[in-house]
Amino acid sequence: MKGRKPVEWTKLDNAAKIFPPTSNERDTKVFRFVCELRDEIDENILQEALDKTMPLFPFYQTVLRRGFFWYYFESTELAPKVAREYKLPCSMLYHPNRRNLLFEVTYYKNRINLEVYHALTDGTGALAFLKTLLYYYITLRYREDFKDRLPVLDYDASITQKMDDSFLKHYTGKRIPKKVKIIKAYRIQGRRFMDNRIKIIEGVMPVKEVLELAHKYDTTLTVYLTALFIRAIYKEMPARSRRYPVVISVPVNLRAYFPSVTARNFFATINVKYDFAASGDKLEDIIKEVKECFNRELTQKKLQEHLNKLSALEHNAFMRMVPLILKDTVLRLANRLNDRQITAALSNIGRIAVSPELEPYINMFSCFTGVKRPQIALCSFKDKLVVSFSSPFTGTDIQKNFFRFLTDENVPVVISANIKEI
Repeated sequence: MKGRKPVEWTKLDNAAKIFPPTSNERDTKVFRFVCELRDEIDENILQEALDKTMPLFPFYQTVLRRGFFWYYFESTELAPKVAREYKLPCSMLYHPNRRNLLFEVTYYKNRINLEVYHALTDGTGALAFLKTLLYYYITLRYREDFKDRLPVLDYDASITQKMDDSFLKHYTGKRIPKKVKIIKAYRIQGRRFMDNRIKIIEGVMPVKEVLELAHKYDTTLTVYLTALFIRAIYKEMPARSRRYPVVISVPVNLRAYFPSVTARNFFATINVKYDFAASGDKLEDIIKEVKECFNRELTQKKLQEHLNKLSALEHNAFMRMVPLILKDTVLRLANRLNDRQITAALSNIGRIAVSPELEPYINMFSCFTGVKRPQIALCSFKDKLVVSFSSPFTGTDIQKNFFRFLTDENVPVVISANIKEI
């Protein structure tokens, strides 16, 4: 009789600890990457590619379990199965009383979807998995094109490096400055869908033209689009609510500031605040303040403080001994307090690159998240920038404002939606 593999377990990284106690049908903590290919997807070959990818990411073959003091990942014999898309985008993947994998690969026509529960990894880690999956899928599907020479798989980190808890590695233990006060931000209101679905509106545009607009204001693409988002929200704010600042939460990939190639979570968030009551509504003024905030927050010193803050809970001797049921209560309360300080979110995955030999088979990438508040996620591939809005609300006025700002600047935008065209 064949013996069973020994069960291995892994602690959650520090960014992941907030997700299990705060996940629910309204806020699934699931995000999706999409790769649109040239041809329709072959399910059998996609499954073969997934089977080849899994040994390179053993951490993905785990289930999330509850201990007495902490959540933990446990290795499992469960194997992922490719399926034709069959449920609403970013539906729940983590179910407390169910042992199931925390990611899913589906397809529809010529699109491959990778959905991931955020406790498992962040956008950078998931993108590394997707690019590996695409490498195997394309080289298997078009094997005749690659019979003479295979392209290089560009994510060559070791298993140990992929499994690295970079929060633990870069935690210095230095005391964290106390936060001055909690700022109550403007909160977007609206009618939600009865079945908790999210509205996804995707705008595809030339990246070069948007970059030129950003450079006209002497800033980056991320700062420019964050400022447009703030202005789009402002146009829909009731007059009585304009005394509250608009605060955009922006995730930051810490791998750009600390040595790491981990395939797990390694990010922090910064809050970009703009007070219309004090600063006016001109785009130039918004861009200036957003740019100053980015310059102030995106420094090694500031991000080290964010990293230490995230890691402090695990290194607190008292908190280590507190039962999980009490930790969950504290984390839910902290999450609610944090929500009061945020209006919306913007996440920039950046430019996605693959091996040059694979590029002709790929049309574009996009990404979006399950949300409890409106959020923008953006990424670019070659000459295409894709800006994806996800929102729990039925209304689309903020999205219309945002894209209209761009089209008024003569940027051609092709818009699609999962529910209804705007």
